[in-house]
Amino acid sequence: MSSTPPAGSRPQPWPRSHYRAWRPIGTRWMDNDLYGHVNNVVYYSWFDTAVNGYLIEAGALDIHAGEVIGLVVETQCHYFASLAFPQPVEAGLRVAHIGRSSVRYEVGIFAAGAAETAARGHFVHVYVDRASRRPVAALPTALARTLGALQ
Repeated sequence: MSSTPPAGSRPQPWPRSHYRAWRPIGTRWMDNDLYGHVNNVVYYSWFDTAVNGYLIEAGALDIHAGEVIGLVVETQCHYFASLAFPQPVEAGLRVAHIGRSSVRYEVGIFAAGAAETAARGHFVHVYVDRASRRPVAALPTALARTLGALQ
């Protein structure tokens, strides 16, 4: 499945088969807005939580003492169905592109057990040296291996 829709086409939900790894996410009371559904900014937090949680648990990212950190340089999200507290959700993850120092993640947010995304989007991390904040020459081996498994 292509990550880029044809020009002029309307974004569509993606199926579970598009994603390689899964993370459960609980909604919180504060996630709902005045309209009775999860506010759009919460989805970006879920993207970040899903990706970084996966990388930390895989031993590929040390957020406290690692030599590299990922900085988000691009994000996008398309919404298809409302979600609301106390509904459980699941985040599907995949890697669409691995560059020298950058990675494009695709994240799908699903109502628990749903066949298609309620929202889907992407974000791009540029991995930089923690001290200098300059892009790394190459992704660390453990990170590259973990990311490769998500392609």
